[in-house]
Amino acid sequence: MTRSAAQEPLPSAAVPSEGQSGRRVLAACCGAHALHDGYSDLLYVLLPVWQAEFGLALAQIGLLRSIYSGAMAAVQVPAGLLAEKLGERGLLALGTALAGSAFLLAGWSRGYLALAACLALGGLGASVQHPLSSALTARAFAGLRLRTALSTYNFSGDVGKMLFPAVTAWVVAAWQWRAASQCVGLVGLAAAALLLALLPRADLGEARSSTGDRGRAIALPVRMARLGFVSLSLIGVLDSATRMGFLTLLPFVLTGKGASLPTIGTALTVVFAGGATGKFVCGVLAARVGVLRTVLLTEAGTALGMLALLPLPLAAAFFLLPLIGVALNGTSSVLYGTVPELTPAERRARAFAIFYTCTIGAGAISPWLYGWISDRIGLTATLALLSVAVLLVLPLSLPLRPILRRLGHAR
Repeated sequence: MTRSAAQEPLPSAAVPSEGQSGRRVLAACCGAHALHDGYSDLLYVLLPVWQAEFGLALAQIGLLRSIYSGAMAAVQVPAGLLAEKLGERGLLALGTALAGSAFLLAGWSRGYLALAACLALGGLGASVQHPLSSALTARAFAGLRLRTALSTYNFSGDVGKMLFPAVTAWVVAAWQWRAASQCVGLVGLAAAALLLALLPRADLGEARSSTGDRGRAIALPVRMARLGFVSLSLIGVLDSATRMGFLTLLPFVLTGKGASLPTIGTALTVVFAGGATGKFVCGVLAARVGVLRTVLLTEAGTALGMLALLPLPLAAAFFLLPLIGVALNGTSSVLYGTVPELTPAERRARAFAIFYTCTIGAGAISPWLYGWISDRIGLTATLALLSVAVLLVLPLSLPLRPILRRLGHAR
């Protein structure tokens, strides 16, 4: 008796098993996330160096950061749409190679405009990472394993944030910033080759776009799911804007307290270590007291931490920074994992692209905006303003209460 086409097994190359192949995809996506987040956040170490070498105002420094983030945000949606036709593997490797090449070229830049062009190229390359890696991870796993995999993926970004700024700061102090930039650029080119080796040629989990999987991917009425996605995106916009603004200004706040460049690099590592810890702590806290209560605690903690940092001497500030990091990343870690639950499986790359366009776009504007404000009212007043802006997340969270309850994530 002949078997029907529906019963015919798919080639193993097209649909790898979730176990081994899923782990390979997750490892590749985590490595890409660590690299690209490391690239993004090592800029905070280089900004004071560039200010001193090129004689820049804080608004110009903020604009450099905004150019990188702006280029990264601008191509998120096109990258997601292109991936639906061409697949994620090649695009992710190409973007990683472009980002590495940008830092390699930055080491030879001789002026502000050349440096800005390199950062634009780097942001363009980095634009593919978040939507494509998130979509690959979401398609490689299902059910409870999906949230675990996304949590692992999110945590890997913090590994890059901890590692790259610290290493860059020490290389700059021992050598020079141009050599440090070229070294991290070569790391990116090597990572691009590794991605091609680790990721399967066929998109993992293509067979998962079945009726059953789509039903599990979105268990809400369409209107409620869209409202939830909009609320999550607005929270992400505000959360990203305040976080990027704070991290851009933090090196200059620490410089005012007498910190050297290696000390600033270590301080950023401490903040990012706190952020990585916060992703686990806030996840446990959300399970015990509810998602929205956890958001209330993290946002209040962020606002209070920013205000408390201002009068503290440098030594005492180091004890506060990891706690700020815990609160700073708390909101995103609790809420962002809900994105795939609000989106059909076949549209997740597009949904992640839209979500990250909103959040990274806000993060692109905020360094320039808060740098411009700081030039006029000073760092202290700007940090106070940031602490107030953080609290605006609280009213934006209210529409999520019935949606999270429906999904079983709120009490």
